[in-house]
Amino acid sequence: MVVSSIIGTIIGIVLSGIISGIIIWIVGKLGLGLEVDGFVPAFIAGIVIAVVSGVINWLLLAIGITIGGGLLGAIVYLIIGAAVIYFAAGVVRGVRAKGFVGALVAAVAIAAVAWLIGLVVSGLVPA
Repeated sequence: MVVSSIIGTIIGIVLSGIISGIIIWIVGKLGLGLEVDGFVPAFIAGIVIAVVSGVINWLLLAIGITIGGGLLGAIVYLIIGAAVIYFAAGVVRGVRAKGFVGALVAAVAIAAVAWLIGLVVSGLVPA
């Protein structure tokens, strides 16, 4: 039971890394606050971002902090996302953020690209 949970978590992290890597690579090509040398660094950054974001969310829930929805929740998630992107750019060779503001712009661009991809995918898959 525990082994299947661990395997499921690893598969989830890898899938998240692949999807995030594609989105990070696209945003890097657009030059919106993030520079990426290729897909491999983008994939590694996606894995780092998935793991660090998961740990942050777990810690916040463990200490009883919940972030609500709406505009304030979106702003808080955006700032946390920018901080995680900035951290990942510092530890992953081949990924560079143009300062924290660049990481914030990249976080907005990543969210927008992910939203657009979601629209395209939902339009292709019948309900």
